Amino acid sequence: MLWALAAGVLLGLVARAVVPADSLTWFVDTFVQPVGQIFLRLLFMLVLPILFSALVIGVSDVGVGHLGRLGGRMLGYTVLVSGISVLIGVLLVNVLGPGRGLPDEVRAAATGGNAPAPVKPPETKPVDFLVAMVPDNPVKAAANGDMLAVIVFSLLFGLALAVTSTPAVETLRTAIQGLYDVAMTMIDGVLRWVAPIGVAALLFSLTTRLGPAVFRPILAYVGVVLLGLGLHMFGVYSLSVRFFGGMSPREFFRGARVAMLTAFSTASSSATLPSAIKVAEENLRLPSHVARFVLTAGSAMNQNGTALFEGVTVLFLAQVYGIELDLVRQIVIMGICVLGGIGTAGVPAGSLPVVAMILGMFGVPPEGLALILGVDRFLDMCRTTVNVTGDLAAAVFVARGERAPATGTPAAASPAR
Repeated sequence: MLWALAAGVLLGLVARAVVPADSLTWFVDTFVQPVGQIFLRLLFMLVLPILFSALVIGVSDVGVGHLGRLGGRMLGYTVLVSGISVLIGVLLVNVLGPGRGLPDEVRAAATGGNAPAPVKPPETKPVDFLVAMVPDNPVKAAANGDMLAVIVFSLLFGLALAVTSTPAVETLRTAIQGLYDVAMTMIDGVLRWVAPIGVAALLFSLTTRLGPAVFRPILAYVGVVLLGLGLHMFGVYSLSVRFFGGMSPREFFRGARVAMLTAFSTASSSATLPSAIKVAEENLRLPSHVARFVLTAGSAMNQNGTALFEGVTVLFLAQVYGIELDLVRQIVIMGICVLGGIGTAGVPAGSLPVVAMILGMFGVPPEGLALILGVDRFLDMCRTTVNVTGDLAAAVFVARGERAPATGTPAAASPAR
Protein backbone atom coordinates (compact mmCIF):
# COMPACT_ATOMS: atom_id res chain seq x y z
CA MET A 1 0.00 0.00 0.00
CA LEU A 2 2.85 2.40 0.80
CA TRP A 3 4.53 1.59 -2.53
CA ALA A 4 1.21 2.28 -4.25
CA LEU A 5 0.91 5.60 -2.42
CA ALA A 6 4.42 6.62 -3.49
CA ALA A 7 3.92 5.47 -7.08
CA GLY A 8 0.57 7.24 -7.46
CA VAL A 9 1.87 10.51 -6.03
CA LEU A 10 5.18 10.55 -7.94
CA LEU A 11 3.64 9.58 -11.27
CA GLY A 12 0.89 12.13 -10.74
CA LEU A 13 3.39 14.91 -10.07
CA VAL A 14 5.44 13.96 -13.12
CA ALA A 15 2.37 13.75 -15.35
CA ARG A 16 1.12 17.09 -14.04
CA ALA A 17 4.45 18.69 -14.97
CA VAL A 18 5.07 17.23 -18.45
CA VAL A 19 1.72 16.21 -19.97
CA PRO A 20 -0.60 18.84 -21.50
CA ALA A 21 -3.62 19.51 -19.32
CA ASP A 22 -6.24 18.43 -21.87
CA SER A 23 -4.47 15.16 -22.65
CA LEU A 24 -3.90 14.43 -18.97
CA THR A 25 -7.56 15.05 -18.13
CA TRP A 26 -8.66 12.71 -20.93
CA PHE A 27 -6.25 9.99 -19.78
CA VAL A 28 -7.33 10.24 -16.14
CA ASP A 29 -11.05 10.27 -16.94
CA THR A 30 -10.80 7.41 -19.45
CA PHE A 31 -8.36 5.00 -17.82
CA VAL A 32 -7.23 5.95 -14.31
CA GLN A 33 -10.43 7.16 -12.67
CA PRO A 34 -12.43 4.00 -13.58
CA VAL A 35 -9.81 1.81 -11.89
CA GLY A 36 -10.17 3.77 -8.66
CA GLN A 37 -13.96 3.65 -8.95
CA ILE A 38 -13.92 -0.13 -9.32
CA PHE A 39 -11.88 -0.42 -6.12
CA LEU A 40 -14.32 1.81 -4.24
CA ARG A 41 -17.31 -0.13 -5.56
CA LEU A 42 -15.73 -3.36 -4.35
CA LEU A 43 -15.54 -1.86 -0.87
CA PHE A 44 -19.19 -0.78 -1.02
CA MET A 45 -20.17 -4.22 -2.32
CA LEU A 46 -18.82 -5.87 0.83
CA VAL A 47 -20.32 -3.44 3.35
CA LEU A 48 -23.66 -5.20 3.78
CA PRO A 49 -22.46 -8.83 4.16
CA ILE A 50 -19.60 -7.87 6.48
CA LEU A 51 -21.67 -5.53 8.63
CA PHE A 52 -24.62 -7.91 9.01
CA SER A 53 -22.64 -11.08 9.65
CA ALA A 54 -20.09 -9.46 11.97
CA LEU A 55 -22.78 -7.78 14.08
CA VAL A 56 -24.92 -10.90 14.33
CA ILE A 57 -22.01 -13.20 15.18
CA GLY A 58 -20.46 -10.66 17.54
CA VAL A 59 -23.67 -10.20 19.54
CA SER A 60 -24.66 -13.85 19.52
CA ASP A 61 -21.18 -14.90 20.69
CA VAL A 62 -22.00 -13.40 24.06
CA GLY A 63 -24.01 -16.59 24.60
CA VAL A 64 -27.12 -17.30 26.62
CA GLY A 65 -25.14 -18.10 29.76
CA HIS A 66 -23.40 -14.74 29.75
CA LEU A 67 -26.22 -12.41 28.75
CA GLY A 68 -26.65 -11.56 32.42
CA ARG A 69 -24.08 -9.97 34.68
CA LEU A 70 -20.93 -10.40 32.59
CA GLY A 71 -22.56 -9.46 29.30
CA GLY A 72 -24.39 -6.49 30.80
CA ARG A 73 -21.28 -5.08 32.45
CA MET A 74 -19.23 -5.48 29.32
CA LEU A 75 -21.89 -4.03 27.01
CA GLY A 76 -22.38 -0.98 29.23
CA TYR A 77 -18.62 -0.44 29.46
CA THR A 78 -18.19 -0.84 25.68
CA VAL A 79 -20.89 1.71 24.82
CA LEU A 80 -19.58 4.23 27.38
CA VAL A 81 -15.88 4.02 26.50
CA SER A 82 -16.48 3.79 22.74
CA GLY A 83 -18.69 6.86 22.99
CA ILE A 84 -15.91 8.71 24.80
CA SER A 85 -13.39 7.68 22.14
CA VAL A 86 -15.58 8.97 19.29
CA LEU A 87 -16.28 12.17 21.24
CA ILE A 88 -12.53 12.78 21.60
CA GLY A 89 -12.03 12.33 17.87
CA VAL A 90 -14.97 14.54 16.91
CA LEU A 91 -13.84 17.32 19.25
CA LEU A 92 -10.29 17.22 17.90
CA VAL A 93 -11.47 17.42 14.28
CA ASN A 94 -13.78 20.33 15.06
CA VAL A 95 -11.18 22.23 17.09
CA LEU A 96 -8.08 21.57 14.96
CA GLY A 97 -9.84 21.40 11.58
CA PRO A 98 -7.30 19.29 9.66
CA GLY A 99 -9.43 19.41 6.51
CA ARG A 100 -10.29 23.12 6.60
CA GLY A 101 -8.69 25.94 4.66
CA LEU A 102 -7.91 23.95 1.53
CA PRO A 103 -7.91 25.42 -1.97
CA ASP A 104 -11.08 25.09 -4.01
CA GLU A 105 -9.41 22.61 -6.37
CA VAL A 106 -9.10 20.13 -3.49
CA ARG A 107 -12.84 20.17 -3.01
CA ALA A 108 -13.34 19.79 -6.75
CA ALA A 109 -11.11 16.70 -6.89
CA ALA A 110 -13.96 14.23 -6.38
CA THR A 111 -15.72 13.31 -9.61
CA GLY A 112 -18.44 10.82 -10.27
CA GLY A 113 -21.37 9.87 -8.07
CA ASN A 114 -20.93 6.30 -7.00
CA ALA A 115 -21.66 6.74 -3.33
CA PRO A 116 -24.91 5.28 -2.01
CA ALA A 117 -27.81 7.69 -1.78
CA PRO A 118 -27.35 9.91 1.28
CA VAL A 119 -29.63 9.15 4.19
CA LYS A 120 -30.10 12.45 5.97
CA PRO A 121 -30.61 12.50 9.72
CA PRO A 122 -34.01 13.79 10.73
CA GLU A 123 -34.52 17.51 11.02
CA THR A 124 -37.62 17.17 13.20
CA LYS A 125 -38.14 15.74 16.65
CA PRO A 126 -35.67 13.23 18.14
CA VAL A 127 -38.51 10.73 18.55
CA ASP A 128 -38.88 10.64 14.76
CA PHE A 129 -35.24 9.68 14.47
CA LEU A 130 -35.72 6.84 16.96
CA VAL A 131 -38.69 5.57 14.97
CA ALA A 132 -36.69 5.75 11.71
CA MET A 133 -33.91 3.63 13.23
CA VAL A 134 -36.24 0.61 13.27
CA PRO A 135 -36.77 -0.57 9.70
CA ASP A 136 -40.20 -1.62 8.51
CA ASN A 137 -38.42 -3.59 5.77
CA PRO A 138 -34.74 -4.44 6.35
CA VAL A 139 -34.25 -5.45 2.71
CA LYS A 140 -35.57 -2.09 1.53
CA ALA A 141 -33.39 -0.32 4.10
CA ALA A 142 -30.31 -2.10 2.77
CA ALA A 143 -31.26 -1.30 -0.84
CA ASN A 144 -31.76 2.39 0.00
CA GLY A 145 -28.42 2.66 1.80
CA ASP A 146 -30.09 3.21 5.20
CA MET A 147 -27.30 1.44 7.06
CA LEU A 148 -28.33 2.72 10.48
CA ALA A 149 -31.58 0.75 10.16
CA VAL A 150 -29.58 -2.27 8.96
CA ILE A 151 -27.35 -2.01 12.03
CA VAL A 152 -30.37 -1.97 14.36
CA PHE A 153 -31.89 -4.98 12.59
CA SER A 154 -28.58 -6.85 12.82
CA LEU A 155 -28.25 -6.15 16.54
CA LEU A 156 -31.79 -7.37 17.23
CA PHE A 157 -31.24 -10.40 15.03
CA GLY A 158 -28.03 -11.24 16.90
CA LEU A 159 -29.74 -10.94 20.29
CA ALA A 160 -32.56 -13.22 19.16
CA LEU A 161 -30.04 -15.69 17.78
CA ALA A 162 -28.20 -15.71 21.13
CA VAL A 163 -31.30 -16.59 23.17
CA THR A 164 -32.80 -19.14 20.77
CA SER A 165 -31.55 -22.70 21.03
CA THR A 166 -32.81 -25.16 18.43
CA PRO A 167 -31.01 -27.33 15.86
CA ALA A 168 -32.32 -25.12 13.06
CA VAL A 169 -30.93 -22.01 14.76
CA GLU A 170 -27.51 -23.64 15.11
CA THR A 171 -27.59 -24.35 11.39
CA LEU A 172 -28.54 -20.74 10.71
CA ARG A 173 -25.75 -19.50 12.93
CA THR A 174 -23.28 -21.72 11.08
CA ALA A 175 -24.52 -20.29 7.78
CA ILE A 176 -24.07 -16.71 9.00
CA GLN A 177 -20.59 -17.59 10.24
CA GLY A 178 -19.93 -18.98 6.77
CA LEU A 179 -21.13 -15.72 5.23
CA TYR A 180 -18.72 -13.85 7.49
CA ASP A 181 -15.83 -16.15 6.55
CA VAL A 182 -16.52 -15.75 2.83
CA ALA A 183 -16.80 -11.97 3.20
CA MET A 184 -13.45 -11.95 5.02
CA THR A 185 -11.88 -13.91 2.19
CA MET A 186 -13.27 -11.43 -0.31
CA ILE A 187 -12.12 -8.34 1.60
CA ASP A 188 -8.71 -9.93 2.06
CA GLY A 189 -8.47 -10.47 -1.69
CA VAL A 190 -9.61 -6.91 -2.42
CA LEU A 191 -7.13 -5.39 0.02
CA ARG A 192 -4.28 -7.68 -1.00
CA TRP A 193 -4.60 -7.59 -4.80
CA VAL A 194 -6.87 -4.73 -5.81
CA ALA A 195 -6.17 -2.08 -3.17
CA PRO A 196 -2.58 -1.26 -4.26
CA ILE A 197 -3.73 -0.67 -7.84
CA GLY A 198 -6.82 1.22 -6.68
CA VAL A 199 -4.85 3.39 -4.27
CA ALA A 200 -2.27 4.22 -6.93
CA ALA A 201 -5.03 5.15 -9.38
CA LEU A 202 -6.91 7.31 -6.87
CA LEU A 203 -3.74 9.06 -5.70
CA PHE A 204 -2.64 9.60 -9.30
CA SER A 205 -5.99 11.23 -10.07
CA LEU A 206 -5.86 13.47 -7.02
CA THR A 207 -2.22 14.43 -7.48
CA THR A 208 -2.69 15.43 -11.12
CA ARG A 209 -5.38 17.85 -9.94
CA LEU A 210 -3.90 19.05 -6.64
CA GLY A 211 -0.15 18.80 -7.01
CA PRO A 212 1.88 19.13 -3.78
CA ALA A 213 -1.22 20.49 -1.98
CA VAL A 214 -2.30 16.87 -1.40
CA PHE A 215 0.30 16.36 1.33
CA ARG A 216 -0.83 18.96 3.87
CA PRO A 217 -4.25 17.48 4.66
CA ILE A 218 -2.78 13.96 4.87
CA LEU A 219 -0.18 14.99 7.46
CA ALA A 220 -2.73 16.97 9.45
CA TYR A 221 -5.13 14.03 9.42
CA VAL A 222 -2.47 11.58 10.63
CA GLY A 223 -1.54 13.96 13.45
CA VAL A 224 -5.15 14.28 14.64
CA VAL A 225 -5.75 10.51 14.58
CA LEU A 226 -2.55 9.80 16.54
CA LEU A 227 -3.35 12.54 19.06
CA GLY A 228 -6.85 11.16 19.60
CA LEU A 229 -5.63 7.58 19.98
CA GLY A 230 -2.93 8.66 22.43
CA LEU A 231 -5.34 10.66 24.57
CA HIS A 232 -7.77 7.78 24.69
CA MET A 233 -5.25 5.05 25.48
CA PHE A 234 -3.16 6.84 28.07
CA GLY A 235 -5.90 9.09 29.43
CA VAL A 236 -9.24 7.28 29.34
CA TYR A 237 -7.81 3.78 29.89
CA SER A 238 -5.67 4.95 32.80
CA LEU A 239 -8.72 6.46 34.49
CA SER A 240 -10.77 3.38 33.68
CA VAL A 241 -8.44 0.79 35.18
CA ARG A 242 -7.76 3.00 38.21
CA PHE A 243 -11.31 3.92 39.18
CA PHE A 244 -13.40 1.19 37.50
CA GLY A 245 -10.96 -1.69 37.87
CA GLY A 246 -9.10 -0.79 41.06
CA MET A 247 -5.71 -1.38 39.41
CA SER A 248 -2.69 0.87 39.06
CA PRO A 249 -2.35 2.19 35.48
CA ARG A 250 1.41 1.61 35.63
CA GLU A 251 0.91 -2.03 36.55
CA PHE A 252 -1.77 -2.40 33.89
CA PHE A 253 0.34 -1.08 31.01
CA ARG A 254 3.37 -2.99 32.23
CA GLY A 255 1.40 -6.22 32.26
CA ALA A 256 -0.28 -5.52 28.91
CA ARG A 257 2.84 -4.55 26.96
CA VAL A 258 3.29 -7.94 25.25
CA ALA A 259 -0.27 -7.90 23.89
CA MET A 260 0.11 -4.26 22.86
CA LEU A 261 3.27 -5.04 20.90
CA THR A 262 1.61 -8.02 19.23
CA ALA A 263 -1.38 -5.87 18.26
CA PHE A 264 0.87 -3.18 16.80
CA SER A 265 2.87 -5.65 14.74
CA THR A 266 -0.11 -7.67 13.40
CA ALA A 267 -2.73 -4.88 13.06
CA SER A 268 -5.34 -7.55 13.88
CA SER A 269 -7.40 -7.88 17.06
CA SER A 270 -8.26 -11.45 16.12
CA ALA A 271 -4.61 -12.45 15.64
CA THR A 272 -3.73 -10.86 19.00
CA LEU A 273 -6.44 -12.73 20.92
CA PRO A 274 -4.27 -15.67 22.14
CA SER A 275 -1.58 -13.27 23.36
CA ALA A 276 -4.17 -11.04 25.06
CA ILE A 277 -5.74 -13.98 26.92
CA LYS A 278 -2.31 -15.13 28.11
CA VAL A 279 -1.45 -11.62 29.30
CA ALA A 280 -4.79 -11.23 31.10
CA GLU A 281 -4.48 -14.54 32.96
CA GLU A 282 -0.76 -14.55 33.75
CA ASN A 283 0.33 -10.91 33.94
CA LEU A 284 -2.84 -9.15 35.07
CA ARG A 285 -4.03 -12.24 36.99
CA LEU A 286 -7.66 -11.93 36.00
CA PRO A 287 -10.11 -14.82 36.48
CA SER A 288 -9.85 -17.14 33.51
CA HIS A 289 -13.56 -17.25 32.68
CA VAL A 290 -13.77 -13.44 32.71
CA ALA A 291 -10.63 -12.94 30.62
CA ARG A 292 -11.66 -15.42 27.95
CA PHE A 293 -15.24 -14.19 27.70
CA VAL A 294 -14.44 -10.46 27.65
CA LEU A 295 -11.44 -10.70 25.33
CA THR A 296 -13.12 -13.07 22.88
CA ALA A 297 -16.23 -10.92 22.62
CA GLY A 298 -14.18 -7.71 22.81
CA SER A 299 -12.05 -8.63 19.81
CA ALA A 300 -15.20 -8.24 17.72
CA MET A 301 -17.23 -5.73 19.75
CA ASN A 302 -15.06 -3.44 21.90
CA GLN A 303 -13.05 -1.54 19.28
CA ASN A 304 -12.60 1.95 20.71
CA GLY A 305 -9.66 2.88 18.50
CA THR A 306 -11.54 1.89 15.37
CA ALA A 307 -14.60 3.91 16.43
CA LEU A 308 -12.40 6.98 17.01
CA PHE A 309 -10.65 6.48 13.66
CA GLU A 310 -13.94 6.16 11.78
CA GLY A 311 -15.36 9.33 13.33
CA VAL A 312 -12.21 11.35 12.62
CA THR A 313 -12.00 10.06 9.04
CA VAL A 314 -15.60 10.89 8.14
CA LEU A 315 -15.50 14.40 9.61
CA PHE A 316 -12.06 15.08 8.14
CA LEU A 317 -13.17 14.14 4.62
CA ALA A 318 -16.35 16.18 5.09
CA GLN A 319 -14.14 19.19 5.90
CA VAL A 320 -11.92 18.49 2.89
CA TYR A 321 -14.91 18.63 0.54
CA GLY A 322 -16.55 21.59 2.28
CA ILE A 323 -19.55 19.59 3.51
CA GLU A 324 -20.91 21.17 6.66
CA LEU A 325 -22.26 18.64 9.15
CA ASP A 326 -24.39 20.18 11.88
CA LEU A 327 -24.50 18.99 15.47
CA VAL A 328 -27.32 16.53 14.85
CA ARG A 329 -25.46 14.86 11.98
CA GLN A 330 -22.26 14.68 14.03
CA ILE A 331 -24.14 13.03 16.89
CA VAL A 332 -25.60 10.51 14.45
CA ILE A 333 -22.12 9.82 13.07
CA MET A 334 -20.87 9.23 16.63
CA GLY A 335 -23.63 6.71 17.24
CA ILE A 336 -22.96 4.91 13.97
CA CYS A 337 -19.24 4.73 14.75
CA VAL A 338 -19.94 3.21 18.18
CA LEU A 339 -22.21 0.60 16.60
CA GLY A 340 -19.84 0.22 13.65
CA GLY A 341 -17.09 -0.75 16.09
CA ILE A 342 -19.14 -3.86 16.84
CA GLY A 343 -19.54 -4.63 13.15
CA THR A 344 -15.92 -4.08 12.17
CA ALA A 345 -13.85 -7.14 11.33
CA GLY A 346 -10.85 -7.65 13.59
CA VAL A 347 -8.46 -7.91 10.65
CA PRO A 348 -6.10 -5.39 9.01
CA ALA A 349 -8.04 -2.59 7.27
CA GLY A 350 -11.32 -4.16 8.40
CA SER A 351 -12.79 -0.72 9.15
CA LEU A 352 -12.52 0.58 5.57
CA PRO A 353 -15.88 -0.84 4.39
CA VAL A 354 -17.61 0.74 7.39
CA VAL A 355 -15.96 4.11 6.68
CA ALA A 356 -17.03 3.84 3.03
CA MET A 357 -20.59 3.12 4.17
CA ILE A 358 -20.71 6.16 6.49
CA LEU A 359 -19.29 8.44 3.80
CA GLY A 360 -22.03 7.34 1.42
CA MET A 361 -24.72 7.91 4.03
CA PHE A 362 -23.75 11.55 4.47
CA GLY A 363 -22.97 12.42 0.87
CA VAL A 364 -19.19 12.68 1.30
CA PRO A 365 -17.41 11.69 -1.95
CA PRO A 366 -15.91 8.23 -1.46
CA GLU A 367 -12.96 9.22 -3.67
CA GLY A 368 -11.68 11.02 -0.60
CA LEU A 369 -10.62 7.66 0.78
CA ALA A 370 -7.62 7.98 -1.52
CA LEU A 371 -6.24 10.63 0.81
CA ILE A 372 -6.02 8.23 3.73
CA LEU A 373 -5.57 4.77 2.20
CA GLY A 374 -1.84 5.20 1.73
CA VAL A 375 -1.28 5.89 5.44
CA ASP A 376 -3.98 3.57 6.70
CA ARG A 377 -1.66 0.63 7.38
CA PHE A 378 0.32 2.58 9.99
CA LEU A 379 -2.84 4.03 11.52
CA ASP A 380 -4.36 0.54 11.53
CA MET A 381 -1.44 -0.71 13.62
CA CYS A 382 -1.94 2.16 16.07
CA ARG A 383 -5.72 1.82 16.42
CA THR A 384 -5.47 -1.96 16.79
CA THR A 385 -3.12 -1.39 19.73
CA VAL A 386 -5.76 0.87 21.28
CA ASN A 387 -8.47 -1.75 20.57
CA VAL A 388 -6.58 -4.58 22.27
CA THR A 389 -5.58 -2.40 25.22
CA GLY A 390 -9.24 -1.44 25.56
CA ASP A 391 -10.26 -5.11 25.65
CA LEU A 392 -7.82 -5.70 28.51
CA ALA A 393 -9.09 -2.60 30.34
CA ALA A 394 -12.65 -3.89 29.94
CA ALA A 395 -11.59 -7.26 31.33
CA VAL A 396 -10.09 -5.53 34.38
CA PHE A 397 -13.37 -3.70 34.95
CA VAL A 398 -15.58 -6.76 34.54
CA ALA A 399 -13.27 -8.89 36.68
CA ARG A 400 -13.57 -6.51 39.61
CA GLY A 401 -17.16 -7.63 40.11
CA GLU A 402 -16.22 -11.32 39.86
CA ARG A 403 -13.64 -11.56 42.63
CA ALA A 404 -12.82 -10.26 46.05
CA PRO A 405 -12.12 -6.52 46.18
CA ALA A 406 -8.62 -5.74 44.92
CA THR A 407 -6.12 -4.23 47.32
CA GLY A 408 -4.53 -2.03 44.68
CA THR A 409 -2.18 -4.30 42.78
CA PRO A 410 -2.72 -7.16 40.35
CA ALA A 411 -0.96 -9.54 42.70
CA ALA A 412 -3.73 -9.19 45.21
CA ALA A 413 -6.33 -10.47 42.80
CA SER A 414 -7.59 -13.99 42.89
CA PRO A 415 -5.61 -16.57 40.90
CA ALA A 416 -6.40 -17.14 37.25
CA ARG A 417 -7.84 -20.60 37.88
